[in-house]
Amino acid sequence: MYILETDGLTKEYSHVKVVDGVSLKVEQGDIYGFVGKNGAGKTTFIRMVLGLTRITDGSFKLFEGESLKTAKKRVGSLIESPALFKNMTAQQNLDVYCTMLGVDKKTIPAILETVGLSDTGRKKAGDFSLGMKQRLGIGLALVGNPDFLILDEPINGLDPTGIVDIREMLLRLKEQGKTIFISSHILGELEKMATRYGIVSNGKLVEEISAKELAEKCGSRTVIKVSDTVKASSIILKFLEGSTDNLECEKNSVFIKAKIENIGELTNALFNAGIVVSGITTDENSAERYFINKMEG
Repeated sequence: MYILETDGLTKEYSHVKVVDGVSLKVEQGDIYGFVGKNGAGKTTFIRMVLGLTRITDGSFKLFEGESLKTAKKRVGSLIESPALFKNMTAQQNLDVYCTMLGVDKKTIPAILETVGLSDTGRKKAGDFSLGMKQRLGIGLALVGNPDFLILDEPINGLDPTGIVDIREMLLRLKEQGKTIFISSHILGELEKMATRYGIVSNGKLVEEISAKELAEKCGSRTVIKVSDTVKASSIILKFLEGSTDNLECEKNSVFIKAKIENIGELTNALFNAGIVVSGITTDENSAERYFINKMEG
């Protein structure tokens, strides 16, 4: 089941497309990482999906076409910094929000437990740390027990402890059956929890990829710097038994993702073919590098 589907979603300001024809799908149970640099159009995209910004072109649907009026009751959101009553406690903030949404206030203790704020007592939200404010913001998004959470940069600006707290909380919410859409430019953290990614650059979706597919694309590679990549590739393919899936070329380097049992034998074969080998190294093709390459085109 798709929780969110967008079709060519576009937002234009003064003839500039801030979001440009984005089509993506979020499946039930996903932690969907919406990855992009600051200014890539992530927040504008989220505001359109939440009905807070008018759409220039394209469309979207929630819960496979459920009426928006009903569907939006099943969505909780946190956009940028949470809007808190700073002179109120965490419980009082949730109390006000429950009243606004007509939700039973008996759910408040469970929400406070979920976001790790049960022991804050009479402490005012204005005196909370940034991490505590973010957790309370997610708590407000949980009012009404939504099936789908949309979180815009929830770990931005947090210290390492705060980031870990939010990550562990989101993983617990996934275990409870929530589907989560999280935008961020902090790639290392997303990699620890996302099941699927949408990579956006200059308002355009450049790729959707699952965590499994990303893992297959990344990892250790042997890098051989040679004088002739075309000729070297044909020789290396014999060692890879003809499979091109694990072979890439870039400028004067050949990248081999598969394990070669006898690297010395390969080096001799290249030498005998008149190819100069200027270096052999192991390269970690990290997910972060993969994302950055995609975001920069």
